[in-house]
Amino acid sequence: MKTTLEVPDGLYRQIKARAALKGQTIRAFFLDAIQAKLMAERAGPKKTRGWRSAFGTVPKDDIAELQQILDDEFSQIDAEHWQ
Repeated sequence: MKTTLEVPDGLYRQIKARAALKGQTIRAFFLDAIQAKLMAERAGPKKTRGWRSAFGTVPKDDIAELQQILDDEFSQIDAEHWQ
């Protein structure tokens, strides 16, 4: 199937240059990019690891408690050893 897209000039120049660097036609570049986007959406969002995975999902009281623990631990660091 054929379709027509309106692409801003600056973006088109970037696409054309990137396709040329990869040795692709603009058509092949677009198809690869669209397929990659669809596959990424199908795979779902990337899972964040560690304590950052809770950011924005835990109650503010829990964040305050965690911040207090961090502050207490960092206050015990001897600054002279870090110079």
